Amino acid sequence: MKFVVQRVSSADVKIEGEIAGKIDKGSLVLIGVSAADLEGDAKAISDKLVKKLVNLRIFDDEEGKTNLDLNAVDGKLLLISQFTLYADCKKGNRPSFINAGAPGPAEEVYGYIIDKCKEEFGSDRVECGVFGADMKVSLVNDGPFTIILDSAEIF
Repeated sequence: MKFVVQRVSSADVKIEGEIAGKIDKGSLVLIGVSAADLEGDAKAISDKLVKKLVNLRIFDDEEGKTNLDLNAVDGKLLLISQFTLYADCKKGNRPSFINAGAPGPAEEVYGYIIDKCKEEFGSDRVECGVFGADMKVSLVNDGPFTIILDSAEIF
């Protein structure tokens, strides 16, 4: 599982021209679920990544040091599913997505992650896209500051 976490001063996601989710200060998180995640305990992996996300100290304190987490800055989350995080570009020029999780089970995991984040932050602080939709994501990356949480490397 991969979370691409971007510290943002604002972000939104539109579907068919309509805003589906919008945040100010917080984190935009692109979420990829792999086929390997679905063979293991995807909920346990999700729990660990959400815990890591919740506690990431990527926001500046009064001295300009990255010492604060989302809760300390009253930040929000915008969660976006993105199977292309598991693109395999080793052969040829057309990416293969064989390593991405199958849509049905991956959507269930994405929904579980949304629920866990709402449990941690409150539903009023979590926005999200729609799994499998053609989404247009806009953001102002603050820093820029981008972190990749990869379950294969962290756990």
